[in-house]
Amino acid sequence: MNPSMAITEAPGLFTADGLTGLIFLIIMAATLIGGIIACCAERLVRAVAGLMVCFVGVAALYYFLNSPFVAMMQMLIYVGAVCITIAFAIMLAAPEESKKNGPAGPLSGPLGFITAGIITFGLIVMALRTQFPILPKVNKGTTKEIGIQLLTQYSMVFELISIVLLIAIIGALVLARAGRSK
Repeated sequence: MNPSMAITEAPGLFTADGLTGLIFLIIMAATLIGGIIACCAERLVRAVAGLMVCFVGVAALYYFLNSPFVAMMQMLIYVGAVCITIAFAIMLAAPEESKKNGPAGPLSGPLGFITAGIITFGLIVMALRTQFPILPKVNKGTTKEIGIQLLTQYSMVFELISIVLLIAIIGALVLARAGRSK
C-alpha cells in the first residue's frame, strides 16, 4: 500500500482526541441545559440554579480552552457572587401574588422559534465554512503574569473598576438601610 494514499480515520472514543471531544460535548450539554433551565423555569430558585449550572459550564469551557485564571474568575464572580446575590435577593424579597403571564400573542412562540432556528442555522454554516488556524500562545497566562499586568500596564483600569465596585456597595447599603417599606 502506498503511504501517500493512507486513509485518515476519525479518532476512536478511547483515544486522547476522542475523550477530549467527549468531555467538550458533556461540558457544552451542561452549559446549554443550564441556560435552558434558567430561561424556562417557572420558579426563580430553579432559574438561579440553572443559571449557576450554566456559569459553571462556561467556567469549564474556559478551563478547557487552557485559561485557568479566567475559569477561576468566572467561578468566583459569576457563580460565587452574582448567583448567590440573586439567591439572597429572592429570599429577602417580599412574596407577591401575581398572575402567570402567557405569550404576548399567537405568533410570539412560533416566531421566536423560527428566528432562533435561522440564527442557529446561520452560526452552524458559518462555523463549518470558517478555517480556524491554530495561533501560537502569546504568553503563559499565569496568575503571576496577569497580576503584574494588572498592577503595571492596566493599573488605571484596575483602580476604576475598584471605584465602580465601591460605589455599587455604597448604593446597596443605602438601599438596604431604607428597608422594605420604601
